[in-house]
Amino acid sequence: MASARTLNGIAVSPGLGLGPVHIVRSTADITPTWSVGSDEVENEVARLERAIESATRALVRRQEIVSQQAGEADAQIFAVHRMILQDPAATSQVRGTIQDERINAEAAVDRLIGRLEATLGQLDGDSVRSYAADLADPWREVLDALMQGERRDFLATENRVVLAATELTPQVMTYLERDRLIGVVTEAGGRFSHGAVLARAFGIPCVVGLPNLLARLEQGMMVALDGSRGTVQLSPSLETVRDIVARRSSMDARRRALDAAAHLPAVTPDGEKLQVKVNVESLRDLDMFAVENTDGIGLLRTEFLYMERSQFPSEDEQFRLYRRVLERMNGLPVTLRTLDIGGDKRLPYFHTPAETNPALGWRGLRVSIEWADLLRVQLRAALRAGLGRDLRILLPMVTSLEEIEVVHDLFDGVRAALVEHGYEVEQHIPVGAMVEVPSAAVALDRIVEHVDFVSVGTNDLVQYLLAVDRDNPRVAPLYEPYHPSVLRTLKRIATICNEAGKSCSVCGDMADDPATAMMLLGMGFDAISVAPFFCAGIKDAVRRTTAAEAREFAREVLLAARVSEVRARFAEFNERLRESDSDPEATH
Repeated sequence: MASARTLNGIAVSPGLGLGPVHIVRSTADITPTWSVGSDEVENEVARLERAIESATRALVRRQEIVSQQAGEADAQIFAVHRMILQDPAATSQVRGTIQDERINAEAAVDRLIGRLEATLGQLDGDSVRSYAADLADPWREVLDALMQGERRDFLATENRVVLAATELTPQVMTYLERDRLIGVVTEAGGRFSHGAVLARAFGIPCVVGLPNLLARLEQGMMVALDGSRGTVQLSPSLETVRDIVARRSSMDARRRALDAAAHLPAVTPDGEKLQVKVNVESLRDLDMFAVENTDGIGLLRTEFLYMERSQFPSEDEQFRLYRRVLERMNGLPVTLRTLDIGGDKRLPYFHTPAETNPALGWRGLRVSIEWADLLRVQLRAALRAGLGRDLRILLPMVTSLEEIEVVHDLFDGVRAALVEHGYEVEQHIPVGAMVEVPSAAVALDRIVEHVDFVSVGTNDLVQYLLAVDRDNPRVAPLYEPYHPSVLRTLKRIATICNEAGKSCSVCGDMADDPATAMMLLGMGFDAISVAPFFCAGIKDAVRRTTAAEAREFAREVLLAARVSEVRARFAEFNERLRESDSDPEATH
């Protein structure tokens, strides 16, 4: 066994993980590279040979189809591609790269493709550059065969693993069923990227920001990660394994104690209540928490219901889905956010135009208003499902009062049409605005008059306030939820809502932290919505903190002029929470 090495990264999702690593592709345009043990080199060469055979068979099938449909002349390109794969010099190069550099077959093929494109692509003439593409294309077939074969073979097993990738993306987080995920480690990614949001939602330990991670790994290598401290150990020692097992046992005991009291309301010792609701990503999440331990669903991210399908769900299908969620919550409120796609949340069957800056582009409510039929179908399904239930509708990425008015008109038209066709619907379903862009925060005093409630999406609000793309690894360290401007904006939102007599909540990832939840309570927010994993800990913190203490804590952080000062106040408050709890693992 290799000697243990400790890597320090960014803590993304708390918890401890110990198990074999499995390296996966994070995005379609990035080929992962990892080290191969000396005893695995021949296996990689055999994988290469099988992939070449598979690609060759695919080319034969394509040649036959094109020959039948368009003629033999048009089909000859596939014969040329097969000849390229039979070139012993190219195959020898790839085999030599695997053997000499001890890297995986995918990376070796990717190197060959890069050399072909670089060598011929620099020569003059369109025909030469076209020839470079012809040489590379069949090897891309081999690369695809390798990636697909590796994924197929692995998914056929039942192994529980720590996933490793170049970047933390939603695709990585959904690569495996959750019960097979021990943890996730990646070279790049930020604490508040969309992949990070899913890691915390799933309760999976996760560490990112580990440069050159994959080059240090081999498939199956034992790793230990601490998602609270942001550390990863490669080939951990027996002493480290024992320490992790002991700490995990302690944390499990703490979790059992929290879960035993999770049904108790989140009421401070001096009588102030904070509603603690859950964020739901998909129907699978409904089995991850006990309904009686929550105050409802504060955010049902309906885009993930769309993403799990091969085409737009019909009105009846959506009706059944929403009804199932409402029935599962047994009378508790469910806040359904309308379709929020765009940016890195794309539907495979809905092709949106490429954008230079997707974060500032066609997304959220903008898509729903322009493609109003999509919104009408969703609203019809929601109205039908909401009969006799506590359903609320939340609009994502609101930027102006005009958008609210457009949706109200659509909603009124949908309700009238349903009644005309004999459906029974509720006379009033609350409609709320999601505040996640600066314009909505600035104009909230006007917007709040036209909605029933407000929910703050801090994940996007922070990136827009600070002009930091949370999915861009170059600037991700600048994404700072505890920036004084963010905290003051949150306080202003709470004050406006309180004065208007409207409910206000926070459903972004900031609220996952118990100390942050106490700050929000002190600012005047009456509800938060978090991943189910964090509910019990936050409710416990509320029961151990008076409303007066929460207000004083909020006052202290709002007076701070620097992030460092804010974090110092949080460290002090967390220490107070720890002092009131005997277990050192009580907070993260």
